[in-house]
Amino acid sequence: MADYTFFFNPMSRAQIARWALHEARADYDSVMVPWEDKPDALIKANPMAKVPTIIHHHTDGDRVVSEAAAICHYLAEAEAPDLLPQDAEKADYFRWMFFAAGPLEQAITAKALGWTVSDKEQVMAGFGSYERTVDALEGWLSAHDYVSGARFTMADVYVGSAVDWGLQFKSLPERAAFSAYQARIVNRPAYNAAKAIDYKLIEEMQP
Repeated sequence: MADYTFFFNPMSRAQIARWALHEARADYDSVMVPWEDKPDALIKANPMAKVPTIIHHHTDGDRVVSEAAAICHYLAEAEAPDLLPQDAEKADYFRWMFFAAGPLEQAITAKALGWTVSDKEQVMAGFGSYERTVDALEGWLSAHDYVSGARFTMADVYVGSAVDWGLQFKSLPERAAFSAYQARIVNRPAYNAAKAIDYKLIEEMQP
């Protein structure tokens, strides 16, 4: 048995977790999850039956991790300490990873679904507005090569996936800071190895 079981569908946020698994050089077995036929093992591990979900087969027992941002950080903690933030990087690392998992995800989803937030309602919405959220991320990436500064960390797998996906599917606007950041991350060997697997599977799934 591999160290990890990875429940995934290639047409999902599981692409983020696969990239993280490759960055962490983790030993894993994959379990494809069809949208309408969720395996019992996934439901047992994660009652929401969401992907990605990983099970770490640790010496002290199985450990289940869901939510792509959590999976990214867990894998860095467990397998790749070089991808963890150094003390001076922690504030930026956690700030922007959770920004991407919270305000950025909410803002993009709201825009995609046609939800509008009035100026008065912005104080209630965790993201304020789509424009403010995008401008905040652009401002940071305009002044920093990576999330934590000059060095790639596991936070860049999560934030980088959001930017990469957003530019591909037009949920983020074309801005120089986003395109430059995307260009830096897509050259990583782990990114390309993980994407090659998922893209091949997606191609095989097409009618």
